[in-house]
Amino acid sequence: MSPATEFPATAIGPTWQTDHAGRFILPEHSIGWDGLVWAGQRLQLKAGEPWRFTAEQARWWLWWYAVDERGEFVYGRQAWLQRLKGWGKDPLAAVVLANELVGVSRFGGFRRGAPYAVEEPDAWVQVLAVTQRQTKNTMRVFPRLFTEEAKREYGLQVNKEQIYALGDTRFLEALTSNPEPIEGARTTAVLGNEMQYWRAQNGGHAMFDAVEGNLMKNPNGARFLGIANAFQPGRDSILERTRLAMDASLARPDEVSFDGIMYDSLEAHPKVRLTGDAAADTIERVVESVRGDAVWLKPARIRASVMDPKNPVSESRRKWFNQIVAAEDAWMDPFTWDSNGDASLRLEPRDEVVLFFDGSKSDDATVLVACRVADGALFPLGLWVAPPKARRGEWTAPRGVVSQRVRQAFKDYRVVGFFADPSHTREDGTADLYWKATVDKWHQDFHSKLLIWARPGRDGHSIEFDMSNRHVEGARFVEAAELFVEEADQGNVPHPAHAELSRHVKNARRFPTQHGVSLMKDGRESPRKIDLAVAAVGARMVRRQVMNLATKRGQGRGGVW
Repeated sequence: MSPATEFPATAIGPTWQTDHAGRFILPEHSIGWDGLVWAGQRLQLKAGEPWRFTAEQARWWLWWYAVDERGEFVYGRQAWLQRLKGWGKDPLAAVVLANELVGVSRFGGFRRGAPYAVEEPDAWVQVLAVTQRQTKNTMRVFPRLFTEEAKREYGLQVNKEQIYALGDTRFLEALTSNPEPIEGARTTAVLGNEMQYWRAQNGGHAMFDAVEGNLMKNPNGARFLGIANAFQPGRDSILERTRLAMDASLARPDEVSFDGIMYDSLEAHPKVRLTGDAAADTIERVVESVRGDAVWLKPARIRASVMDPKNPVSESRRKWFNQIVAAEDAWMDPFTWDSNGDASLRLEPRDEVVLFFDGSKSDDATVLVACRVADGALFPLGLWVAPPKARRGEWTAPRGVVSQRVRQAFKDYRVVGFFADPSHTREDGTADLYWKATVDKWHQDFHSKLLIWARPGRDGHSIEFDMSNRHVEGARFVEAAELFVEEADQGNVPHPAHAELSRHVKNARRFPTQHGVSLMKDGRESPRKIDLAVAAVGARMVRRQVMNLATKRGQGRGGVW
């Protein structure tokens, strides 16, 4: 059996929903039916050839324009369309924007029980991206999209970066990542192009914040559509944040709302592999399963690109399989990590735990992670990091607050091991280590409660653990990091799918050392934190030492009391 058959494509969103008979489900009410007719009459694939939706595009369109019995959009806030490269996202998005500009895009009422659509008289439409090239992908579609009759009917003036209609009463514009010209606009519809690249470093986060603020001000149902290929985990793109929010809403619907948002994607199954004698055949079958109705994508041509050794496997998977996969230097496969998650896990009072603390002064995060002795489950107990807009050095980790959280952990749980890496950061203007006095105080107060010490011996320390010590502590940590990955591959690293812990794990990159492969940031100045991942490795390491001690004492089941 082919892997593509054994592991069918993963469908997310309403476009591919079917009933018990295998028929596609369509919305009960949708003003999109009128839009389908309008597009077929006013738009064209090329000169003289009317626009035609594929069946997949038409289903997506009907769901995007679905309304409830009150005429409110079912997905009134946002739509996210994630497909493989070459699927036709830009042409479809251009049709959506044309409809929003001069077509029939708003609820007009019910007629004989069915909703009908009307125009948006104050249409102000934006095409946004973090680079000008990305906006051009959509804008280049417009000159040939409208029929000559439609151009005359609506008085369209189609320019490279703007379109005016109906005596300049309606407007479409293309803008890039400076949020200032976006702020305050009373837009009615916005397209975000290549959302996998909207990151903090290129202004993508600020631009999306401005867009959301504008759309919320419009009382008449302003909407956002984001189109993208699969994102690379750990880069903190807006698309990644949205996907994580969706996953969190599915895992914890009572805590996280995803109402009014449509996320639609067709992705190759994460277990599909590209090794072995059948790799070429597998590639073609996988492409067939994830291209949907985009039959113009030729599996044989894509196979040649995927098998070209110059193209990284991770990029081929992201572009052609629409898979969310980490880069080759990723420390942890994101699917592996997610498969270990269980949102129902809870840390209960008086649970037997070990703790690991990773301290920083201002640049990195300061974190505290607990690991339950009984099952090895990981639970972040604290994350302290500088606010996003804080200038470097103006924020420092709050030692008093952190220390209080540590003390609360000793009250709430039975802490039998506690290691802390205080870092080598010093107090301003002195030679004193920033965390040294705090860690020493923890040692003085808690050493008698701990079954294992970080540095045993007469001159040892029950808590202080220096990961940068290459010969002792560092070697132990690297060994723990390698074992952490192995155990995750086996499904033996339970965690509660905590969003920030998952983000830090997926941010981490492989770091070869003389002792083995550890983990590191993707650059010294990188804003993508990994400190919770480091503390998670440390906590599992401490738990293993406790378990080994228990075994020596003849208590192999893990209990140490």
